[in-house]
Amino acid sequence: MAVNKKAAALGLAAVVALTSLAACGKGGNDSNGAASPSASPSESATPSDSASPSASPSASGSESDGGGTKLTGDFEIQYFVGGYGDKWWKKVIADFKAANPDLNVIEAGGPKINDQNKPRWIGGNPPDFVYIDGPNLNDRQMVEDGQLEDLTDWLKDAKNVDGDKILDILAQAPQQYDGKIYNIPLVLNSWGIFWNKALFKDKGWTEPANFDEFMQVSDKIKADGITPFIHTGKYPYYINGAFLYPAIVSNNNDDYTILQKMATNDIEAYKSPAVLAALNQIVALRDKGFIDKASIQINHTDSQMLFLQNKDAFIPNGLWLPNEMAKDVPQGFDFGFIPSITQKAGGKVVANTSTATVAVAKKAKNKEAAKAFLQFIFSKAQASQWAELSGAPSNIKGDISSSNAPNFVKDAAKYLTDPNTIVIPTITFNADVDKAMQDATDALTISKITPEEWVKRVTDVVAKVKQ
Repeated sequence: MAVNKKAAALGLAAVVALTSLAACGKGGNDSNGAASPSASPSESATPSDSASPSASPSASGSESDGGGTKLTGDFEIQYFVGGYGDKWWKKVIADFKAANPDLNVIEAGGPKINDQNKPRWIGGNPPDFVYIDGPNLNDRQMVEDGQLEDLTDWLKDAKNVDGDKILDILAQAPQQYDGKIYNIPLVLNSWGIFWNKALFKDKGWTEPANFDEFMQVSDKIKADGITPFIHTGKYPYYINGAFLYPAIVSNNNDDYTILQKMATNDIEAYKSPAVLAALNQIVALRDKGFIDKASIQINHTDSQMLFLQNKDAFIPNGLWLPNEMAKDVPQGFDFGFIPSITQKAGGKVVANTSTATVAVAKKAKNKEAAKAFLQFIFSKAQASQWAELSGAPSNIKGDISSSNAPNFVKDAAKYLTDPNTIVIPTITFNADVDKAMQDATDALTISKITPEEWVKRVTDVVAKVKQ
């Protein structure tokens, strides 16, 4: 599982689309050592019918009668299809085609499109526009390899089709590379804990808002013959991203800089009391028999299926979960969601967020159309459609309470737009250290090691990396 970077999460004052805008694997963009939300190890999504990896777009622009620029020629879009599906891409591309009838829009989409188009990026014949997500696509690497267009100057004054300045409406600002901007966050995801509201209502269980309530209701859940908690042992960054990292922040007086120190390979940060306290919260679940014993050996879809079958009450996951499992969600299942469950009573919710970005190829043949497409997709209408068709928030500020977006997305929005929510900014761990933390967490959940031994395992790897 490759580990890459997510655009900065600082400045998340609001999170989702205006008015009415999936799952593990080696994502192109990830946060806090977590893989991209849209990527999926099974890569089960259906490729775009119009995928054209061999296309060689050419472009030209002509002055329209109205004095504006008419978009013409070929314009190719590359998009990965994972947990968020491709319904939004199909819709937005159709809308863009309708708005630009003289433009020949070519789609290159699917679950394996990144691999299919890799030779073209290497050979200098890339598509014009790229959605940076899924396996084998890393934004930082693409910048370092000179594959992406420098959007810094253009984005300073760029407005969307509504006339709004794009930079002003973004919930998360674009990540900068040596002061320059090459890609813009489109999708906003949050890790967290899911449950079935319908089951809780039927059983008379209280939906938890903190760790004490979580433990109390888990006792009742277990007494009713249902296992309280299941996670994806094959991909332990799920439990780290949705449970451990927020717990570390909560136990560090809501100060996420401890994670930043850990990411700089500060050994003393790993030995912090906050880390041990967070690890002991996992131990509390383990020792109470709340963790499904099947967790250690199963992948994301297996754990999610057991959750959907109400064999397990809680699951740590990302907002892509409902969309990724859409075909398997039982009738009447109602997703409940909270970004973190590890805070004390009265404590602040901690949101471990991540994004997926879009960019223009440096060697694009139709940069004019690519930039026009950026202006088109960062609009109120398209942001709203993203939430409804993908089941995840967009990176555009706004309120979706009255939209047709799924209830769990609205629940997530309430937390993410709350000024009291602690939002963890982009934090990327060394790949070897991240792997050590994942393996150690798995071992901790099955009583193979203690929290102190977790720290010892990880800091041994940190010491080697520092050498």
